[in-house]
Amino acid sequence: MLDTNVLLDFWVFDDPVARPLRAALDAGRIVALRDAACDAELADVLARPRFALDARQRATLLEAWRAKAEPVARVCATALACSDLGDQKFIDLAVCAGADALVSKDRALLALRRRAARSGLKIVSPAPAPAVLGFTPDGA
Repeated sequence: MLDTNVLLDFWVFDDPVARPLRAALDAGRIVALRDAACDAELADVLARPRFALDARQRATLLEAWRAKAEPVARVCATALACSDLGDQKFIDLAVCAGADALVSKDRALLALRRRAARSGLKIVSPAPAPAVLGFTPDGA
C-alpha cells in the first residue's frame, strides 16, 4: 500500500529514495492497492498548481497508477484511527484489504506504527520499505 506522497515521489519528484519501490512495483515484485478515495486524492493533488502538470500529464499519471495498482471495491472502517482524518482512508484500505505494509512519509500515519503492528500492518517510510517488504533496493 502506497500513500499519495510516495506516488508523488515516483512520478513528480523522481526521489532516489523511492526509486527501489517504483522499480519493484513496475517489475511486479510488490502489489499496490487503490480504491476510489485514494484515486480521488491523487487526482486532486496532481491538479494543484504547484506541480504545474497539464491535463494530459495528470491523465497519464493517473492511468499509470490505475494500471499498476489493484483496485479494492469496498473498504471497511477500522478501529485504528489516524489523527489526520484526511489520511484515514489509507489506514482503512490497508487494514481492510489485508496489506502487509503501508509505505508513507506522512507523520500522522507513521505515528500509528506500533498500534498498526498489533493488527499485522507495518507502516514504514520509503527508505526502509525494501527491507521490510523483502527485496533489496537493487532489485534482487
